[in-house]
Amino acid sequence: MAIGSKIRTFYKGAWHDEDVAIMRAADHGSWVGSTVFDGARFFDGRAPDLALHCARVNRSAEALMLTPTMAAEDIVDAVTEGLKAYGPNDAVYIRPMYWGLDGDPSGIVPQSNSTGFAICLEAVPMADPGASTTLGRTQFRRPVLEDNVVNAKAGCLYPNNARMLADVRSRGFGNALVADAMGNVAESATANVFMVKDGAVFTPIPNGTFLAGITRSRHMQNMRNDGMDVHETVLSFTDFADADEVFLSGNMMKVTPVTAFEDTQYQVGPVTRRVREMYWDWAATA
Repeated sequence: MAIGSKIRTFYKGAWHDEDVAIMRAADHGSWVGSTVFDGARFFDGRAPDLALHCARVNRSAEALMLTPTMAAEDIVDAVTEGLKAYGPNDAVYIRPMYWGLDGDPSGIVPQSNSTGFAICLEAVPMADPGASTTLGRTQFRRPVLEDNVVNAKAGCLYPNNARMLADVRSRGFGNALVADAMGNVAESATANVFMVKDGAVFTPIPNGTFLAGITRSRHMQNMRNDGMDVHETVLSFTDFADADEVFLSGNMMKVTPVTAFEDTQYQVGPVTRRVREMYWDWAATA
């Protein structure tokens, strides 16, 4: 199901102005789930950090024992060509993806040299600057590398994220604040998370249970360049309940202020507003 409009698909070396059918019923990715993707954004006529997203999709493929079929720079070139059909006022979600075509005799292990590739472009608006969300706790946790491919942006991880969202939405929250295997805060169900306390910024330290995002890293660099005190550390749910500000960081919407965590209420504070302002200033010159 598409999440946007004006869809273009890059498949078998060419761009198509439609949502092209790219997988067969017997493809390894169709029935065993060997799919990976990445997401970048085009807005205001630019695609910030596109090269980093294209490099990461290749690393994700390798983590699922798939052989990437395009170099990262070639994916960038293909995306750049595909974006020519959109105007400077269009906001576009850029999604390169790989999947397994054939498996070994068991059908379980993908053949490393048999990989499908496509890019999907969809016009998806950026979030309204005034948009925010709320967070609730969920019974579902982030997996660890020993039981899932948390070192990849893999499609097989997302049913667990869906359970998290459905769980908290049933209680009226917009997103889930999620624990790792040790019970500490890892991220939200859809994005990395930051909290602010007494002017300092804190975010969960990467511990192998979640992807430390490209946009997360960009925010941290911007904040430190601006003289902010930024810490990657172990954080508890109590820390978040005691925070002054909380915001989410993800490629899709870049910065999403959080106005509540369970019974705790937050204001959209000066640090959150500054982080968003710095990202757009940086993106304008990237």
